[in-house]
Amino acid sequence: MNTDTHAAHADGHHHGDDHAHGTFSTYMLGFVLSVVLTAIPFWLVMSGALPSKQITALVIMAFAVVQIVVHMIYFLHMSTKSENGWSMMALIFTIVMVVIALSGSLWVMNHLNSNMMPMHQMTGMK
Repeated sequence: MNTDTHAAHADGHHHGDDHAHGTFSTYMLGFVLSVVLTAIPFWLVMSGALPSKQITALVIMAFAVVQIVVHMIYFLHMSTKSENGWSMMALIFTIVMVVIALSGSLWVMNHLNSNMMPMHQMTGMK
């Protein structure tokens, strides 16, 4: 690089650096949201506030999806404006993968429970 080119870049501008950077307040908002989105499902399970285990599992799954989106927006700085919209495509891909992973996990756990825990062993009958 010659000195003229180097001097032109010495003004502190980085070409192509249009990434979103978080501020202290956005990080704190993300942190508070993540704490709340963790504490509410914990409280739901520990208190038994919802009448059914299935409803509790669905509510916890919804909170998990929302928390992943919060992390992607507030900590990974994904938005529709950054990187020409590719971050939004990554967000959509992540949401699809999370839904597949959560529903697959629940399906596997349900079948493990029904196939590995026969009813006569659970009730104590022989």
